[in-house]
Amino acid sequence: LNLTFARIKGNDRGGLAPPPPPHPPGRLAVFYSFLSSPLLQTGTTYLDHAAATLYPESLVRDYCRDITGNVYGNPHSHSPSSSLTHDTMERVRYRVLQHFNTTPEEYSVVFTSGSTAALKLVAESFPWRRRAEGGAASLFCYLTDSHTSVVGMRGLASPRGAVALPVLPQELRCGAEGGAQGGDDAACQTPHLFCYPAQSNFSGRKYPLGQVRGIQARRLYPACERPGRWFVLLDAASYVSCSPLNLRDCPADFIPISFYKMFGFPTGLGALLVRNDAASVLRKSYFGGGTAAAYLSGEDYYVPAANVADRFEDGTVSFLDIIAINHGFESLRRITGSMHNIQQHTFGLARYTYMLLSSLCHGNGKPVARVYTEGQFESSVTQGAILNFNLVDSHGQIIGYSQVDRMASLYDIHVRTGCFCNTGACQFFLGISGQQMRKNLQAGHVCGDSMDLVDGQPTGSVRVSFGYMSTFEDCQKFLKFVAECFVEKPVTVDHARLQRLKTATAPSEDSGEYPSIKQTNGGVYEADEQQPAEAPLTGFGFRDAHSRGGAYTLTGIYIYPIKSCGACEVHDWPLGPQGLLYDRGWMVVNGNGVCLSQKREPRLCLVRPQVHDAQLHTDERVCQSKVCGDRVETVDCGDEAASWLSDFLGQPCRLIRQRPDFTREMRKKPVGAAASTSLSLVNEAQYLMINSASVELIREQDNSEGDQLLDTQSVISRFRANLVIAGEEPFEEDNWSHLIIGSTRFVVAGQCGRCHMVGVDQETGRNSTCHFQVTFGVYLTHERPEGSPPASGLLSVGSAVRPEPHST
Repeated sequence: LNLTFARIKGNDRGGLAPPPPPHPPGRLAVFYSFLSSPLLQTGTTYLDHAAATLYPESLVRDYCRDITGNVYGNPHSHSPSSSLTHDTMERVRYRVLQHFNTTPEEYSVVFTSGSTAALKLVAESFPWRRRAEGGAASLFCYLTDSHTSVVGMRGLASPRGAVALPVLPQELRCGAEGGAQGGDDAACQTPHLFCYPAQSNFSGRKYPLGQVRGIQARRLYPACERPGRWFVLLDAASYVSCSPLNLRDCPADFIPISFYKMFGFPTGLGALLVRNDAASVLRKSYFGGGTAAAYLSGEDYYVPAANVADRFEDGTVSFLDIIAINHGFESLRRITGSMHNIQQHTFGLARYTYMLLSSLCHGNGKPVARVYTEGQFESSVTQGAILNFNLVDSHGQIIGYSQVDRMASLYDIHVRTGCFCNTGACQFFLGISGQQMRKNLQAGHVCGDSMDLVDGQPTGSVRVSFGYMSTFEDCQKFLKFVAECFVEKPVTVDHARLQRLKTATAPSEDSGEYPSIKQTNGGVYEADEQQPAEAPLTGFGFRDAHSRGGAYTLTGIYIYPIKSCGACEVHDWPLGPQGLLYDRGWMVVNGNGVCLSQKREPRLCLVRPQVHDAQLHTDERVCQSKVCGDRVETVDCGDEAASWLSDFLGQPCRLIRQRPDFTREMRKKPVGAAASTSLSLVNEAQYLMINSASVELIREQDNSEGDQLLDTQSVISRFRANLVIAGEEPFEEDNWSHLIIGSTRFVVAGQCGRCHMVGVDQETGRNSTCHFQVTFGVYLTHERPEGSPPASGLLSVGSAVRPEPHST
């Protein structure tokens, strides 16, 4: 058949399975992704991926290792375990947005129990407007080829005054030549909502994603005929299971999804993606735990939370299930490489099955199947991995779907039958009128039952659907089952039809259907993206010409290339725009992408990195994490570093580096600081400086508790400062506003509040008794007049330190 399926990279067993036997007259190159699944190991043929896909064993294994190796608390608390949960959930939100090629600046992720709950949330919160004197009512429009959960929104919209308007697919196209009207139409702000599926869950038909902008701009029916502000809800639950969705190209206002359709696990968890520009129109009546900024129990006073997700996630979300999503994305990336690979693979299997099933004939030449599709599976852009049909006997009579389902179960083939919660598509393809639907109900037929025929006419159909772990053998086993059980022998093939279908090939990627981009880890980046070069580390052995002895001297310089890891003591070191060059340029994150610190992993201090070459290898995977509440964009440093760190720390982790082109601004800038003060992966400021005189007082106070006296260097190492000076009086640095070290002028940005790291012995990695109950050390940042270049130069041990006290 000369079909080529996309290569699916890797598998849970390791390696690639051998290709299937050649199938004349062409060859079929299929690359499998076998998964360690009990279903697949027992010979089960699972063809119901549109309902729920299967999960790989690796997903559950990694998830169990995660939740048994970490303590995840309620994210509404502020304990370390709760903070870990909150940070992990924020990482998952970003991962969801990254998967759909958008950002937190454009969309918010509201977790729900599934796509149905997401739809209900929109219906409850949308500002439906009743018809008033001189004004029209809101319209609730939906494509007739929509899931029950979409149509069911009218049960909430209509009582609130909205007018429900079902739209046929051909009507939407017919309105394409229309356009928004001028005059008073532009001033009308009546809110309207149009809902349509990115992919039909009945037939797999993919609707143009460009219709999102067409409705929003009022170029398509019905928006072109009704003034007002039009919002679009894109039902992507079926589409995203096997297809890449780029929200930069189709900026729908509301997108409901269900994660079990993508990963198979966890179930009972979905999300509503809300475009931030549209979030403000949603009005919520009920407020549950965590959704209020403030309220009074004795008065009708309530202020909603400012954050979109906080405002709409009532109570405590299913945080352990949300953590599993991160492992779902990782498994998807590791096994398949990209959603584009999945789309091509699953479409190829569906097209192969369609071509043969629709060409299969009884011995008398009558077709075996009646396939319900708008096209002929020409392209993965217009058709998903769903095949819907009814089988017919040699006399042209429909074979009831319940009979097919029962026989398939005997062959251990899992399919779906009925109307698939899409009555509109069922009526259209099967030719059932509204009156006939009512008669079927009177005859005893209800949704979900096994009454497949009424007066010889079908009440539903059979659906097979494919997932990324589906194989060529699944197609063959299903087709063999149909031929053995439902075809009058001898089995024949309509060769003329088969030849026509063979020539109806899909457009290639070179045709412009797919963007020329590289997709990695769910993100989209230019293939030739390069990092800017940084200054070399050689040639900095000279002393500053202005250095001279005095009462205050710089006695120590420490850089921490990897955040929370061991220090690297240097004698001379260059300055960069973010502080000491390469200080906290990297950090270690756990398997969920959350930053690891010595609070959670004290043994990090035993990792003592040195910078030899700034141009370290990265695998171009851009990810996001958080540092002290700030979102930072990073690049992954590859599997070699990740493997070493994972083995050493005994948990899955990665080494990531802040993107050179990413700017993280200092939140609380002191007076006199540079207008643009950028930070590396430090907590709050570019530098931390401590005074050795203060260190000595700390040692004495700590010894007064009766414990073993810590040496000076041990205390210095625990406070993890960049700069150590020899001062005269303890804590006098707290009263300084500025200081000059060598020829570089700094602004004192404030005092440093000590964290739990002071209790970690930096030589052994063990938590030890410590009684440091003081605020110790000061933050510094570059002083740079407006318009002057970023700080540069060199700091050297022995340089003079000239402080300037506050005027008060």
